[in-house]
Amino acid sequence: MNSKKMPELSLAVQYASTARNLPTRAQLRRWVKAAVQRDTRITLRIVDKAEGRELNKNYRGKDYATNVLTFVYDDDESLSGDVVICAPVVEKEAHEQHKDLLAHYAHLAVHAALHLQGYDHENETDAAKMEALETRLMLKLRYPDPYQET
Repeated sequence: MNSKKMPELSLAVQYASTARNLPTRAQLRRWVKAAVQRDTRITLRIVDKAEGRELNKNYRGKDYATNVLTFVYDDDESLSGDVVICAPVVEKEAHEQHKDLLAHYAHLAVHAALHLQGYDHENETDAAKMEALETRLMLKLRYPDPYQET
């Protein structure tokens, strides 16, 4: 019998984008929940390009909108942080990479949840570990390998 407790997830979703075809709260919850390995409180905000660019410029010093930003606030027993996903960038990437839009959102939600938990891709070893976990989670969620060229 497995006595391991499932991690608890508190997820607040904010829609601050005029984009269409955004994932539902239920979809976002399912994707993030698949990736969390400990109790986590997340605010996930979907934004348009102007807000995404402003946040990336103010917090990372990069003057462009990026697909996803992750901010960790508390890394004690219970983890808390914010995730910002820029809808127009996600749509553009999905189109350019010939990926299903919801599959790309799912990948970015999983990717951000892993970043919140300390995973990164700053070097080859860490990147390989994170990408393998992302791929495993995406397949578990019944989406294709996000790193497979199409």
